[in-house]
Amino acid sequence: MSWNDERVETLKKLWAEGFSASQIAAELGGVTRNAVIGKVHRLGLSGRAKSPSSPAPRPRKPRSATPMLRVSRSAIRGNTALAHAFDLDAEPEPEHADNVIPIGQRRSLLELTEETCRWPIGDPGNPDFYFCGGPPIGGLPYCAYHSRIAYQPVNLRRDRRTARG
Repeated sequence: MSWNDERVETLKKLWAEGFSASQIAAELGGVTRNAVIGKVHRLGLSGRAKSPSSPAPRPRKPRSATPMLRVSRSAIRGNTALAHAFDLDAEPEPEHADNVIPIGQRRSLLELTEETCRWPIGDPGNPDFYFCGGPPIGGLPYCAYHSRIAYQPVNLRRDRRTARG
C-alpha cells in the first residue's frame, strides 16, 4: 500500500498518542513495522507522548551490605587456613616470607595436579614463569596464602580501589 494523505495523518495521530510502530502498522494494515519507522523518520516526527500502557521505571533493589563470597561460610569454617584468611577466629597458617616460593615447590603447567596450588607467578611469556605448587586448601585451587588474595571480601576490594584513586 502507498502512503496517502489519510494514512499519513493516521500515522501522525497514532505516533503522537504513543502507539508503537508495530501497533500503528497493525492499525493501518498493509504496512510493516519497519515501513512505519521509516515513514516516521522521513516525516521528522518526534516528541512522542508517553504511552499510558508503558510501566513506570522500577526502583532498583538496594544492594546487600554483607560482602558476597565465592566460598560458603561452612566451607571456610571447616578449613582453618581459609577461615583465618577471612578472620573467622582460626589458627593462622605460616605465610610465605615476602611470597618467596621454594624452588622444590614450584610447578610448571604440565606438573599441576589437584594437589598443587595453581597460582601463576610471573609473566607466562618468560622462561622463569611457574605456578606456586603449594598444598591447596579445602577443595580450592590455591594454597592458603593465595586464597587470601583470590577470595577477598567485597568491602576490602572496594576500600583498596578507592584508595588508588
